[in-house]
Amino acid sequence: MTHFYQKISKFKYINFFAATLAFSTFLAAAITPVKATLEDSPKQLVDEVWQIVNHEFVDRKFNQVDWINERSVLLGKNYASSQAAYSEIRKSLRGLGDPYTRFLNPEEFSELTSQTSGELSGIGVRLAIDSATKELIVVEPLVNSPADKAGIKKGDKILTIDGKPTSLMSLEQASDQIKGKVGTDIKLTVSRSGAKAFALTLTRAQIELPSVDYNLSKSGDTNVGYIKLDEFSSHAAEQMQKAIQDLHSKKVNGFVLDLRGNPGGLLFSSVEIARMWMKEGAIVSTIDRKGGNQKFSANGKSLTDLPLVILIDRYSASASEILAGALKENGRATLVGTRTYGKGTVQSVHSLSDGSGVAVTIARYFPPSGIDINTKGILPDVKVDLTEEQQVRLSIDPSLWGTKSDPQYAKALQILQNSQSIDDSK
Repeated sequence: MTHFYQKISKFKYINFFAATLAFSTFLAAAITPVKATLEDSPKQLVDEVWQIVNHEFVDRKFNQVDWINERSVLLGKNYASSQAAYSEIRKSLRGLGDPYTRFLNPEEFSELTSQTSGELSGIGVRLAIDSATKELIVVEPLVNSPADKAGIKKGDKILTIDGKPTSLMSLEQASDQIKGKVGTDIKLTVSRSGAKAFALTLTRAQIELPSVDYNLSKSGDTNVGYIKLDEFSSHAAEQMQKAIQDLHSKKVNGFVLDLRGNPGGLLFSSVEIARMWMKEGAIVSTIDRKGGNQKFSANGKSLTDLPLVILIDRYSASASEILAGALKENGRATLVGTRTYGKGTVQSVHSLSDGSGVAVTIARYFPPSGIDINTKGILPDVKVDLTEEQQVRLSIDPSLWGTKSDPQYAKALQILQNSQSIDDSK
C-alpha cells in the first residue's frame, strides 16, 4: 500500500497505481486449448488472467513476449496453493513491462473496488493515530453515518474495538477491524475529554465516502472557494457539483481546485468534472490496441466561468492529469505547483473467480494537444516548489493545507487577487 502525505494516508486505502480505472466485464474468447487440466482452481485462475490480458492488453505485441507460449508455460506448472498461483501470475505480468497491468489478491481487490466506487461497509468515521500519545482518535464522523447518529464526535478516542485494545493496532489494522458486512454489529469503547469512558454498539452500513472537501475563505477583497478533490470515485462528480454550486451561491470571486496527492480514479468521473468547469473544447482522447480513438469534449453545461487556479504536484496522476491538462490547454485554469506524475494510460479492472482481480492497461490517453504525457507529466504554469521543511510542516499539521501557510495555495490566492484587480479596472 502506498501513502503520499500523512493527511491522505489517514483516509485512503488505495494503491497509487490503481489510478484511472475503467471498470468492465469480460467474456473469455475461444482459445485453442493446451494439454493441461483446469480442474484445480489455481490453474483455472491462471488461465482466467491469461485470457483477459490476451483479449485486452493495449500492446498487441505484448512487449515482445510470446504470450501464446506463456499460456503453455503457465498451465504446464503445478500449483500447490492459490498463493503459488498468485506468485506466478505476478511474475508473468511483470514480463509485459507495464506497472499498471497487475494482479490483486482478494484483499487488495476489495480495497480497490471500495475506493473507486466511493463506498464501503463500516460505521463512517475517519481515524488517525495521535502522533504524541499514539492513541486512535476520531478525525471526523461522516454526516448521517452510524458513528454520527451514535453521537461520536471529533477528538473522541477509541480505546477498544470488539474488546481488542487499539493501543496495539496500527491505523490500517484498526480500520480493518471496523470494516465488515452491512448489518453486522461492532462494539467500541470510547473516551472523551471530561467524561468517563463509555461503550457503544453500532451497526455497520454502506457508507458513501467523501471525495470532495470545500470551504469559503476571504483574502482581502477576494472571496475564494477552495475545493480539495482527493480522488475520482463514482460519487466524485456529484460531490463536485454540489461544492461548486454551494460556493457559487456564496458569491465567490474565484476558485482554487486542489489536486495535489490525487492519484486518479475513474476516467468518466474526470470527464464529467471537466465539463463542470469548461463550456467548450476538447477534454481527452483515448486510443486502444486496435487504434480506436474515443474523444471526449465539453457539452456546454459548465457550472461557472469564474477564475480558476489548480494546484498540482508529483502525486497528481492519471485522472488528475486528464482534468488539469484539459483545463490548462483550453485556457480555463492556471496550474500552480510542480510537475505531475505522468501516467497516460487507462486500466480495466476485472474480478476473478476466487475474489481476486486483475487490472489491465487497455488504452493510452492524450490531452487536447495530443502530446504524450506518460512518464513526462504536465508542467505547471507557475512553478512553486515546497522546501523539505514546508513539506514536513504540512504533513505534520494537515490543517495548514489550503491556508496562507501553504505556499502553493498562497500563490493561487495571489493569482486570483490579480485576476480580480484586472476585472475591477475594466
